[in-house]
Amino acid sequence: MTSDEARAFAAEWIAAWNSHDLDRVLSHYAADIVFLSPFAQQIVGNGRVAGLPALRAYWAKGLAARPDLKFELIDVRAGHDCLTILYRNHRGQQAAETCEFGADGKVIRSFACYG
Repeated sequence: MTSDEARAFAAEWIAAWNSHDLDRVLSHYAADIVFLSPFAQQIVGNGRVAGLPALRAYWAKGLAARPDLKFELIDVRAGHDCLTILYRNHRGQQAAETCEFGADGKVIRSFACYG
């Protein structure tokens, strides 16, 4: 993944979240996505969310609970078939999301970490 590709993905990912359009957010993810997050543990009782239907259910709850949700892009790090998006959320908290991509360009694994 080039730096330009990583920046373009990150910009669209941030814009999707800021639009609160769940279908737009989920369009970045593969059907067999595995997502790890400490907030998932709090909201759905499991920090590992597997599959697009489960991720939809989790994020639908999260968006409903946070109508003020807004992300601000800080920076992006490109890797081999992956990237890390560094951002600030609506509470001013720094966060990082690392995404691994499958052959079709969709995210197959994602890890959310918070400062």
